[in-house]
Amino acid sequence: MTRHTTRSALIVGATSVIAQHIARRWADGGATRFVLVGRSEERLERVAADLRVRGGSPEVAVVALDLLDPAAIERAVADAADHADPDTVLIAHGAMHEQQRMQRDLALAKDQLEATGVSPSLWLDAAIGLTRATRIAVIGSVAGDRGRASNFLYGSAKGMVERVAEGEQHRLHGSGRRVTLVKPEPTATPMTAPLQESGARLASAAAVAGIVARGIAAGRPVVYAPGLWRWIMLAVRLAPRWLFERTSL
Repeated sequence: MTRHTTRSALIVGATSVIAQHIARRWADGGATRFVLVGRSEERLERVAADLRVRGGSPEVAVVALDLLDPAAIERAVADAADHADPDTVLIAHGAMHEQQRMQRDLALAKDQLEATGVSPSLWLDAAIGLTRATRIAVIGSVAGDRGRASNFLYGSAKGMVERVAEGEQHRLHGSGRRVTLVKPEPTATPMTAPLQESGARLASAAAVAGIVARGIAAGRPVVYAPGLWRWIMLAVRLAPRWLFERTSL
């Protein structure tokens, strides 16, 4: 398989720290067009300004909208396809609320499931149906590999993204287009600030972005970042219930 080089990219959740690092790599590697999508135009413009002075000074457009509105999603993806013809799509948005707070607040639980599971799934389906991109990547999580007491609502939303990505991979089999599900280890970003404050050791976003960018270029179906987590999560998934439920994971 020929290694893919990104020339035009649609990035949803472009203000996420991991997405910014990946976009910089693509810009420095010669990408000429970007469409950045998110909720805040002000924050998107800051990311765009950084990209415009990199590599070959790419054209960068920003689109701020409700990331859960199906009609708005279809319009945004169709417009990106018409004006930028992206060869690469990255879907990188979500939320992370504290598990115990969600157990006391169903509205917060609903937001977790919608922002992290439903919305990325809708964007993934729209990107496949409305663009000609040959590399489509969505950020999942190792938390989606098995339900755990510490984060099962976040993990179940990421598990939904994984099932959708698997279905889309099956749908595109033999087409030459690749869907990559990315599973970063817990990474130092604003979303994981509570974990950092508790003293947890997290991966750097730049290191994770490098692994992810290479995985997308290679068209891998699943990318654990770093790869060691493939084996860690295999052990978690295979642990018998009687043993697993005695842990504090």
